[in-house]
Amino acid sequence: MKKRVLGKTGLEVSLIGFGGFHLIEIPADKAAQLLNKYLNQGGNYLETAASYGDGESEKKIGQIVKDRRDQVVLASKTGVRDAEGAMAEIDRSLKNLQTDHLDIIFMHGVRNQADLKEILKPGGSLEAAKKAKEMGKVNHIGIIAHGQPDVLIEALKTGEFEVMMTHFNYFDKFNFPKLEDELLPLVKEKNIGTLCMKPLADGFLWKNVEAAFRYVLSLPIDAVVTGMNNQEMLKMDLKLIEEYKPMSDEEKEQLFSNAEELGDYICRQCDNCTVSEKYGENIKNLFKIEGYYDRQMYDGRPRNPADYALRDRLRFWFGNKEIAGERYKKLEIKAADLLKRAADFKACKYGIDVKNKLKIVDYKLGESDVMQ
Repeated sequence: MKKRVLGKTGLEVSLIGFGGFHLIEIPADKAAQLLNKYLNQGGNYLETAASYGDGESEKKIGQIVKDRRDQVVLASKTGVRDAEGAMAEIDRSLKNLQTDHLDIIFMHGVRNQADLKEILKPGGSLEAAKKAKEMGKVNHIGIIAHGQPDVLIEALKTGEFEVMMTHFNYFDKFNFPKLEDELLPLVKEKNIGTLCMKPLADGFLWKNVEAAFRYVLSLPIDAVVTGMNNQEMLKMDLKLIEEYKPMSDEEKEQLFSNAEELGDYICRQCDNCTVSEKYGENIKNLFKIEGYYDRQMYDGRPRNPADYALRDRLRFWFGNKEIAGERYKKLEIKAADLLKRAADFKACKYGIDVKNKLKIVDYKLGESDVMQ
């Protein structure tokens, strides 16, 4: 399997990494079969977390790692924010994984500035990670953030982290445009190892797996880490990696135009808004905040129970409602203001009914308490 160097760490990691969360869903013998097949096919990056099944994922991976440690780049995560607790969690992970060291320890699930402050302060979990590195228990320190990219950008500017992981996919590209516009250039400038998670947007892109993988593999990342819980899924993912060809700019534009998950509701954040020359940036900012709020998933359209349940589960997955609300309040021109000017708007090139979308944003973030 093709490998890439993980930033300044010098580690060579396979283009597809094995994420350990979904191992908690299957028995240990089936987990062992999956992990061994992945390694036998040339994969080498195994990643888990102390919190996955309260150590169950680590223990299942440990059964394989104990006999194949020299074939594996091994990573785990701690979500504990104080040094003493983080060190204890690192030690427990080493025991569960049946190894004397981790190649990478990640600061897990960094959601906001308060989280980052706790990690970086004296007596925070970064202190434990550095001590563990001095002791030979870990080789490299990384950070993982879910949702809005601002806290991750700030964290990487500190110079404390050698690897980062966050979500890249063709759906959240338009909900969190800073991921590709600001974060990717920053990590390349600083030579920080770059791992992609959630290539299927938490499963939302399940109907277009091939396109989703081709898209993220065409980004300047080092590897895609994905969860697998059965042989069919592993076989499909390995085949996609083996056969993938980078998307051209033309193919990406076709995807953005035709992907059913984007449809005629998701704002593509065009450089030049076709709707209004005067208010285009205001419109884009509103819809960007809507992306932070609920990933633009509620669109006022009826769906079958399965589709509705998936959207309802994922729309607040990243917990950004409060951040979105605060940013919306600071806007000088809000959805209600733009609705008064909607008669002058031109057609969106992606077919978005901008007037209706503004009504929905006003319902989500403005003063309307009933969807009109």
